[in-house]
Amino acid sequence: MRKISTTGLVSIVCMAILTLVVVYYPIGKAEAAELKWVGCGITKKAFMKALAAAYEKKTGTKIVIKGGGATKGIRVVAKGLADIGGSCRHKIDVPEEKSTKLHQVAWDALVAVVNKDNPVGNITGKQVKGVLTGKIKNWKALGGPDLPITVYVRKGKISGVGLMTRELLFNNLAQNFSPDAKIKRSSGPLERGISVDPKGFGMTGISSAKKRKKLKILKVNGISPTKENIISGKYPFY
Repeated sequence: MRKISTTGLVSIVCMAILTLVVVYYPIGKAEAAELKWVGCGITKKAFMKALAAAYEKKTGTKIVIKGGGATKGIRVVAKGLADIGGSCRHKIDVPEEKSTKLHQVAWDALVAVVNKDNPVGNITGKQVKGVLTGKIKNWKALGGPDLPITVYVRKGKISGVGLMTRELLFNNLAQNFSPDAKIKRSSGPLERGISVDPKGFGMTGISSAKKRKKLKILKVNGISPTKENIISGKYPFY
């Protein structure tokens, strides 16, 4: 597997909370006919496909894109099985991630999402935690219809969204979520699941969620995750 520097590859700025990064196996600059990118579904959906197309047009080098999540992105690169990885979380202090180097290329924001047909438009931070832990089980408690809430969560506790949700909302990396939750391997399947589930609820990144027409991004404490509200600190999940 060729090694590659990220120099010149990325020049994207977004505002928000989850750190979107490129990780690469140290170090060197090489020409290659094809490069392999693995990682975060949010990064993939938000900009990586467009970036790869622009990079190929400029350099002639194709970037093959595969998802799988932030943890996979970091650790596959660490093993030398991919040239570049994408992550929406910071590294954690484990041997599997020590040999990678992260370069921040953008910021994202955590958002609570529901199906576009769900009448609920706002949720409090306390209610988000209640839904995720299974203490709030019915949409009626949130001003919606008398229907059970289907919670969607990421697999494991160290996924990009999973880790950052535990860190930012609960300040507890060991926090358990609802035992009845539907578990998805990455943010892409989570977002697609809620897109077709009128009862669905989940946490993801705004940069990918806003590209899905069948998702609704909820206000939190009456505050929308606009660029201005994120920059000012009014929006809480950043």
